[in-house]
Amino acid sequence: MAEIINSNHKSPDEFYKSLHEKLTDHHNFPEEYLYKFIIPSDSGKITEILKVFDGLKFTFSNRESKNGNYTACTIQCFVLDADQVINIYKKVAEIEGVVML
Repeated sequence: MAEIINSNHKSPDEFYKSLHEKLTDHHNFPEEYLYKFIIPSDSGKITEILKVFDGLKFTFSNRESKNGNYTACTIQCFVLDADQVINIYKKVAEIEGVVML
């Protein structure tokens, strides 16, 4: 299960409910949404993340940490609504070792 940075929520369901409210209040969907993840430097992990976005319109960039242990991934994806944003986060959360920012 992925780690969620700065989460003060007791459960994943509580986190996603709060996120849904914030997305609905602060975004005008459909729009481009920016996802950021940190993963162990492993091309297999990048492939797993990219599979989540398969079939969607997105751009991908990544940058390896100074010592090469971790990779920061940024994905800008066109999404239709808050539910789609959350569904993508939930799929990425299933990938071991991912930190969601």
